Amino acid sequence: MKLKYLIIISILSISQLQAQGIPKVIKGTIERIEKMPSKYVDARNVDVWLPEGYNAKKRYAVLYMHDGQMLFDSSITWNKKSWDIDKTVSRLLDEGKLQEFIVVGIWNGDKSRHADYFPQKPFESLDINQKDLVLNAARNNGVSVFGNYQIQSDKYLKFLVEELKPIIDKKYATKNDQQHTFIAGSSMGGLISMYAICEYPKVFGGAACLSTHWPGIFVMKDNPIPDAFVNYLKNKLPNPKNHKIYFDYGDKTLDALYPPLQMKVDEVMKEKGYSEQKWITKFFPGQDHSENSWRDRFGIPLQFLLGK
Repeated sequence: MKLKYLIIISILSISQLQAQGIPKVIKGTIERIEKMPSKYVDARNVDVWLPEGYNAKKRYAVLYMHDGQMLFDSSITWNKKSWDIDKTVSRLLDEGKLQEFIVVGIWNGDKSRHADYFPQKPFESLDINQKDLVLNAARNNGVSVFGNYQIQSDKYLKFLVEELKPIIDKKYATKNDQQHTFIAGSSMGGLISMYAICEYPKVFGGAACLSTHWPGIFVMKDNPIPDAFVNYLKNKLPNPKNHKIYFDYGDKTLDALYPPLQMKVDEVMKEKGYSEQKWITKFFPGQDHSENSWRDRFGIPLQFLLGK
């Protein structure tokens, strides 16, 4: 195990010297774990953002984020959009509105993204015909949603919790307890963030789920998935006394599907005793399903989860 950590740390050190492909940031620095190996999922890059003035003698909370290649630098993303995480976090830190923390951006697995992020236990609760409907689903352009991958979000979460988190806590000056460990993402990344805090409530103290893709696939007719997610939450939501959960949604492009589905989830949150101190759902009329929208409003969940 010690050898494994040394190898990963060496990769981190070398990758700092490889400027090509590493996002440029306005403030702070990025260190990369290049193609981190895993016994659970496909290897992938992990970009670790350290705030300006990072000091190994201090201790920092940690925010784990999905779709890591979309977080920092729009000049190198596929659609030329990004969350600009470094700008938002640095501004709020400078304004004294946040506790200090680092961001761990986990790249998605590209072709395995949907299989990695789709909550597995709700899927397994479906009957055989419903499962076939889900696995054979296609996007509007006819491309298969899951490709040749089986749903493997339980393995993806094991990768985060059993493999990645111990390395981050060893390499960096983190506060590694549940109270200071958070997870966030959008769309399918919102789903897996919800699933993570439900499956690992002793690891994650808060989750930010932006434009959560409650349909799971890309059609709504006879779609059993939203109800499966709602039923899962009724049984698996963590204790509101020591957890915070943030949801939001717009009403343009893909987000147009979400308002009635989010309302059902909100009813469950109320039933399970989540108050406004522990749970927020925000509606943003006119906002669409894009990194630009998530960038513009990400300061809200940051202050809710990591505010001073």
